[in-house]
Amino acid sequence: MSFLEVSIILRTMNHLLEKVAIGVCRIVDLFYPLFQRFLSLQPFRYLVTGGANTFLGLLVYFLCYQYLFKETVFDLWFYAFKAHSASLFVSFLFTFPVGFFFARYVVFDNSSLKARMQLFRYLMTCLFNLFLNYLLLKILVEILSWHALTAQIITVILVIAFSYVAQRNFSFKVKENQTNC
Repeated sequence: MSFLEVSIILRTMNHLLEKVAIGVCRIVDLFYPLFQRFLSLQPFRYLVTGGANTFLGLLVYFLCYQYLFKETVFDLWFYAFKAHSASLFVSFLFTFPVGFFFARYVVFDNSSLKARMQLFRYLMTCLFNLFLNYLLLKILVEILSWHALTAQIITVILVIAFSYVAQRNFSFKVKENQTNC
């Protein structure tokens, strides 16, 4: 495949993602008038899209924990994951691309950073969030003996609060003099 063909495919994919994002924005923004007294548009979009992505993550986590790993140890050749940890990592594989799409095209669409830099910073923030989530799960499940799903829900709430601030101020930063479209 030539460089030109790859470039055309990437432009086509980007165009398609932008069209999907417009549809998502229209749907999300339909409900904004009900909440505009409490939130500005950007945090509202973050809560709605982040809530949808969080639901996806919890659903994948639950399905993996209950059915794929069946509450047992998942043994890789280099490390043995307990079911709650393995489920967390599989969930991450689903929520990372969906979350980046929502963040880049719906919530922080006015970022002044190039897409490559956004993706890199988003990855760094998500990896930190994943580590934080993993650490909190280890503490809550293995030390405090909480049920894994309950621990994951509490952990997700804490990580989401940090994530919004990190995404807004780091991953999808906007120049001071730039205004939203």
